[in-house]
Amino acid sequence: MGQPADLVAAARAHGVRDRRLLAAIAAVPRAEFVPAGLGARAYDDEPLPIPHGQVTTQPSLVAQMVESLELAPSDRVLEIGTGFAWQTALLARLAGDVWSVERWPDIAQRAHSHLDHRGVENATVVVGDGSGGLPEHAPYDAILVAAALPDVPAPLVEQLADGGRLIQPIGPGGAEEVVLFEKRDDVLERIRRVTGAHFVRLYGEHGFTP
Repeated sequence: MGQPADLVAAARAHGVRDRRLLAAIAAVPRAEFVPAGLGARAYDDEPLPIPHGQVTTQPSLVAQMVESLELAPSDRVLEIGTGFAWQTALLARLAGDVWSVERWPDIAQRAHSHLDHRGVENATVVVGDGSGGLPEHAPYDAILVAAALPDVPAPLVEQLADGGRLIQPIGPGGAEEVVLFEKRDDVLERIRRVTGAHFVRLYGEHGFTP
């Protein structure tokens, strides 16, 4: 049986150095955010299956993506693709307010339960179409998209604050470049490639057709 320190070590092995983030990984037990029966694998650095053919993001990849956003304690964050909310809980420890959009109601309910159990009060899970973002709480200082699309959906660009950062897997689903963007003078500019990865597709009005 592993422990959170194993995921801290995995993040470090992938180049993550942000002390606040590493402390968050140590403090948020992934075993409380995985499906029943998979607790023994919670501290392996691997994705885990969840309902509807979805998977959780590999922990070291979560760490790389979150670190790239350079979150400040006052930041407002939008997360697209809640899953079982381990990543959401990390974001909540690093930022001021987090809104997370999940497509599947049963997954969203499980995520809400996990966050409530941990006493996370500054993260809200919403059932909806992540490709359209969540305009009622915009603008956001940072947006993290945990599903693949060849381009950044226009509503997410609109909802990102000027000077804000957005990270998304760019590709068809299954073979992506995880890319960091920044909005400057109302234009989204590519900053750098963070890593390669395999993600499920982003479905919705501004994504792939279900």
